[in-house]
Amino acid sequence: MRHQLWIRRWTIFCSVFLLYFLCQPLCCKAGIHEKRLLHDLLDPYNVLERPVVNESDPLQLSFGLTLMQIIDVDEKNQLLVTNIWLKLEWNDMNLRWNTSEYGGVKDLRIPPHRIWKPDVLMYNSADEGFDGTYPTNVVVRNNGSCLYVPPGIFKSTCKIDITWFPFDDQRCEMKFGSWTYDGFQLDLQLQDEAGGDISSFVTNGEWDLLGVPGKRNEIYYNCCPEPYIDITFAIIIRRRTLYYFFNLIVPCVLIASMALLGF
Repeated sequence: MRHQLWIRRWTIFCSVFLLYFLCQPLCCKAGIHEKRLLHDLLDPYNVLERPVVNESDPLQLSFGLTLMQIIDVDEKNQLLVTNIWLKLEWNDMNLRWNTSEYGGVKDLRIPPHRIWKPDVLMYNSADEGFDGTYPTNVVVRNNGSCLYVPPGIFKSTCKIDITWFPFDDQRCEMKFGSWTYDGFQLDLQLQDEAGGDISSFVTNGEWDLLGVPGKRNEIYYNCCPEPYIDITFAIIIRRRTLYYFFNLIVPCVLIASMALLGF
């Protein structure tokens, strides 16, 4: 009986031991390929170098955004606070590889500070830190395409006109562009001619969203021969009238009527 129990335990031990060694090379193999690829790509990489074949050619940058939520419309301080995901796509010639040479690895996730990325900011930002985005990883594919989708809470200036309150519409613009590159170095292109993506928008209790059109602007200044490009999105909203009608206008009318009847 003891002999059979000992044989059973020994069989289980050998099976586990063998299974461990069979799986170990496969796990390490994938890790080794990705590690070697990261070393080969990033070791000679210069984050200050604009990734183009010819320095005289502009880098094409596709730019868009997804409006997730309108957090606040501050009429007093003329501010709009929104939850937005930006979407930037470009191609980096220095981040290309042959998948067959690296165990079939097709894509990587790289922190943005490790590679070159466009210095796109919102010009009319009112945020204390100016840039309200969170630096997520850049998804890099073997053909050099880079996808960067940083989410953020954006606080932007907005000229709010309350002349027709509470029956007013507001148009708040968000202007994005490179902080240092001109149009001959970085060519911003609107990702979707329809404007911003609102498929995931969370309905606001006070405002109705009418649309988020986008426009590419190319501006020339007297000082400089090169163009300066920006992408401007307009968040168009309409105040929900019924909320103010029942909570503000109706009580005022009733109080005024009672005062007149009292006299």
